[in-house]
Amino acid sequence: MTRQSLHPTAQTRIRTAPVQQRSTARVTLLLDAAAALIDEKGIDGLTTSDVAARSGSSVGVVYRYFPNIQFLLRALAARNLERFVERAFPADTVVEAQWLENLDAPFDAYVELARTEPGFRALRFGAIIDERFVGRNDGSGVESANDELLSALVDVLRKRYGKIEPSEELLLDLEVAVEASTALLQRAFTSNTEGDCRFIDKARALARELLIAHGPEVNAA
Repeated sequence: MTRQSLHPTAQTRIRTAPVQQRSTARVTLLLDAAAALIDEKGIDGLTTSDVAARSGSSVGVVYRYFPNIQFLLRALAARNLERFVERAFPADTVVEAQWLENLDAPFDAYVELARTEPGFRALRFGAIIDERFVGRNDGSGVESANDELLSALVDVLRKRYGKIEPSEELLLDLEVAVEASTALLQRAFTSNTEGDCRFIDKARALARELLIAHGPEVNAA
């Protein structure tokens, strides 16, 4: 069974894909409203009517783009992932000779978003959606939020740091690094809006320890 993407882009989680600038602006307004409400009320307190009221829209407008709260949350999680990748790997950045020299960039981007991006600390890349709505062993082939994050990181490696395919060992260590780091980063921001540096530093160190041996492999092309 082909695996399906849970958070490929914010666009794919919108019921009616906006093709006009006005529609795109409306979707952005709805997502911004939802993010602000998550900060105020938490994910469990998010309702369609509140999103409509905060964005100055009708409930019907919200449903035009998102058939339910789950779809809205997925779209917001997808936007979080897109913004994370943009910050961690900006297109105009000069690529260093060794990819591990830029290993701090994803952590810096995550910390910045957790501190400044509305709704990010609670929703992140959508792992909470996996836990509540999807289920990890339902046989659907749907990718988890961490799978999406891993795919984005591998895509960066392929496009920017080498022409060879990452080895199975590197892919496994990347997956372990993603799973462990996201758990530690989540813990860092659980009760501290600025992030507990002890857990952030442990996440950085663990990822580097797992991946440092693979530096020459990616840059061998």
